[in-house]
Amino acid sequence: MKVKIFVLLFFLCANISCYAEEVKSAWQPELRIGVMENLKNATIVANRDCIFFAGNEKVRIFKGEVLAIILTDENIEVKGKKFDGNLWEIRTEDPRELKTLVLRINGKSYRGGLRFIRKKDAMTAINVTPAEEYLRGVVPEEMPPLWAKEALKAQTIAARTFALKNRKRHEKDGYDLCDKVHCQVYAGAVREHENTDIAIKETYGEVLFALPNGPIIDTPFHTDSGGMTENNEDLWGRGIPYLRAVKEIEEKTKPWTKTVSLFEFEKKAGISGVKKIELSPLTIGKRYTDRTKSGRVKNIRIVSAHKTKFLTGAELRAMFNLNSTLFDIELKGKTVEFTGYGIGHGVGMSQWGAKALAESGKNYREILEHYYQKTFIKKLY
Repeated sequence: MKVKIFVLLFFLCANISCYAEEVKSAWQPELRIGVMENLKNATIVANRDCIFFAGNEKVRIFKGEVLAIILTDENIEVKGKKFDGNLWEIRTEDPRELKTLVLRINGKSYRGGLRFIRKKDAMTAINVTPAEEYLRGVVPEEMPPLWAKEALKAQTIAARTFALKNRKRHEKDGYDLCDKVHCQVYAGAVREHENTDIAIKETYGEVLFALPNGPIIDTPFHTDSGGMTENNEDLWGRGIPYLRAVKEIEEKTKPWTKTVSLFEFEKKAGISGVKKIELSPLTIGKRYTDRTKSGRVKNIRIVSAHKTKFLTGAELRAMFNLNSTLFDIELKGKTVEFTGYGIGHGVGMSQWGAKALAESGKNYREILEHYYQKTFIKKLY
């Protein structure tokens, strides 16, 4: 009898231990993503039973039920009941089941819960979702899901690291990240893809660090470097050891040209009577006094009959909506022509560069080590 009891206790403890490990491995951070603003009302449908929380009050929402949320001058109305306050939430009663919830709000679907914050006479809708479910709506938006698997995995880790590093970026707005390019493009559940889901699953919880006990690093990325990425300080003014300029497999990628009238150039540049525009010729990987190490424009010199003016590459890119600051510029009579390469700011990982590295046989760790120098991957959860 004692032997049977011992065996029973052994298996019971083993099962509890396995359950504890399963719960521990299932844990992941929640992220608050601002997805809709200036809402007066909302129509919501859930894929499973869940709860509408208003302070200490609860309203049960059933699977498939069409729920109308109406904002009034003083409160919010749900199922004919009125609730005060400035914050309401829809989520599962058991927090561990949040990742199984999908809510469709005004026709757009999101995994996880929804939080509503009243701002004067309108509401902001915030998707509260586990980090891995968030990535399912980010990675296929940031990188084509039919690209090489190792590139998708590198993008996944860069996106996960960026999201966790930049939590509370929109704290003043009541959430962590927005769903636009300012943070990362996030489409919710509508654009999920099997290939990116696999990349997320196979890198579950993996994040980039520069030091064993240091903070998560920042992982900016861009579409295409044009042949060489940029030192962080040459764009954002602060040197970061792991954001160094590195060469790509190919040079002068994504060529582009833009021509503007001299009239438009003078108007936007704030100088009239332009006689010449001075800039060293572009050589990728060669620094000049007016170009950075990668060859991007630091500044140009504009000479008129009355004065000389300097403009930075970043200023010119913003003024004329240029693809990058990796360009040459030429005054041609009554026009000004920009001829350049690449798309984006150029710091960190080049997405097209990652694709080329993956196709050359590099794995996702080697790709990330190339763009984020002397960093390492650590499984955070």
